[in-house]
Amino acid sequence: MNAIDILNNHYLKRTSCREGIIEIMLNANKALSETEIRDALTGNYDRTTFYRSFKTLEEHKIIHKIVVDNLVVKYAIDKPAHQNKEHVHFCCNVCHTVQCVDTVNVLDIKLPDGYTPTEIEILIKGTCADCKK
Repeated sequence: MNAIDILNNHYLKRTSCREGIIEIMLNANKALSETEIRDALTGNYDRTTFYRSFKTLEEHKIIHKIVVDNLVVKYAIDKPAHQNKEHVHFCCNVCHTVQCVDTVNVLDIKLPDGYTPTEIEILIKGTCADCKK
C-alpha cells in the first residue's frame, strides 16, 4: 500500500505534504520523531502546514504516537495489524530505535471494578538484535 492508497482509504484529501510524510514513514523500518520526518521531507513546507498534516494523520489513525520518556516521542505508521489492536513497542537502549512489535500479545489486563481502559501502552526497553551482534 502506498501513501495515495492510504489517504484514499481514509477519505482524506491528497496533499504533497501528507503524501510525503506517509512515504517517509512507510520506508522507515523504525519509528521516527517529528524532527526526523520533517528533515527527510522533500519540499518547502512551513511549520504550520507540516504540523496540520501531521496532526490530521494522527487523528485519522494513519500514524500513532509512541512516548518513550518525557523527552522522546516517536511516531510509526499504523499497519493493518494494528487497527483496533493494542501492540507492544520496543526501544533499544544502545541505538535508540523504536519499533512496533506485532508478535507479542498484549496481556488481558484486569482492572478493578468500575475502571475502563481507553488505551494500553506497553514499552519494552532493552537491546535490539542488531546491537547484540
